[in-house]
Amino acid sequence: MARTPFGSIVSRGGSLRRFARLLLAGAIALAPLRLAAEESKGAAEGPRKIGVSYQPSLYWALPYYIASQKDWWKEVGLAPDFAVFPAGAPQVAAAQAGSWDVGGTGSVPAILGAARFGLLTVGLTNDESKTNVLMVKGDRYDAILKDPKQLAGQKLLVTTNSTADYAARNCLKKWGLSARDVRFVNLGQAQIISAVIADAGEVVGVWAPNTYTLEEKAKARVLCSGADAGAVVPGALVARADYAKAHPDAVAKALAVYLRAWGWAKANPAEARAMAKRFYAEGGVEVSDAAIDQEFSLRPTFTLAQQLKAMARTGGPSEVDGWFSRIGAFMAEVGTIPQAPDPAGYIDDAFLRRVADDPKLKAFATAFDAGAAQR
Repeated sequence: MARTPFGSIVSRGGSLRRFARLLLAGAIALAPLRLAAEESKGAAEGPRKIGVSYQPSLYWALPYYIASQKDWWKEVGLAPDFAVFPAGAPQVAAAQAGSWDVGGTGSVPAILGAARFGLLTVGLTNDESKTNVLMVKGDRYDAILKDPKQLAGQKLLVTTNSTADYAARNCLKKWGLSARDVRFVNLGQAQIISAVIADAGEVVGVWAPNTYTLEEKAKARVLCSGADAGAVVPGALVARADYAKAHPDAVAKALAVYLRAWGWAKANPAEARAMAKRFYAEGGVEVSDAAIDQEFSLRPTFTLAQQLKAMARTGGPSEVDGWFSRIGAFMAEVGTIPQAPDPAGYIDDAFLRRVADDPKLKAFATAFDAGAAQR
């Protein structure tokens, strides 16, 4: 045999191959034992605790309630510790203190959290464009819709630096009005509802389910939504950057639980609506069946595949980058943040890709998608 730099290996190739086969056989034989040991250790340690934050009685938070009722967290080895906040600003502030690990919030607080605390947006809750709106008392609806310029000089009751504020400003632009043409009055959503019912306010910026309350109790009507004005208002699934870096698998599992719950809700609409009413009531919000129907019909949600497609940066910024960039520009314009953060720095689809790349986790997340598609 000719000598080469690899000569000795070639001359003993048969022995090495037999040795490799023995090693492989041993590894295969031991694999079940190692897996059983790891599963036993995991069972002994119990599910991983994870802090989950949300805002009560909001449609996009429903999956957390569904998953808890169905006991799905345990199936992926998580034990959620819920933290509930009345609004996005205190929610993201609590993230800086490490009070929670993952959760859902509006796009405005998600961007605020990114700019101030490095909060990551790791997915989408729903599309809220049709449910962030400008409303007016019913007796003024026809006149203002015919001539929106009548709004000039009027008071606009709105929760400033919110998605309703963003939608309202885009509606004004659509009608050729600027923010300076109206008088913004900053109030919480509950205060706005009370003011309208008491005839102390006519034109307001609100989000669902407050919209339905005003329709039913004050006969208010929607003048314009974010969707009408071409302003996409996404909700955000978020994670603390340090937690995500230390526990990427836990973030992916939390996303899988959330996605599974939406899939189940779409596949089981009657049961999901009943569960939504209970969820809202437990948060102190009583809504009618008609209002619940509007929630489900007006707020599109996203499957795993749809999320990945919207967040993909193939050949440039993603669709989601564009949505958040425009909202970030609004926040900089009104002075909430000095400048809009680059979406590439805080919108990260790596955790959704972990779900897609793990056959078991993907099957868990998408278990009900086929059933929903058939309805």
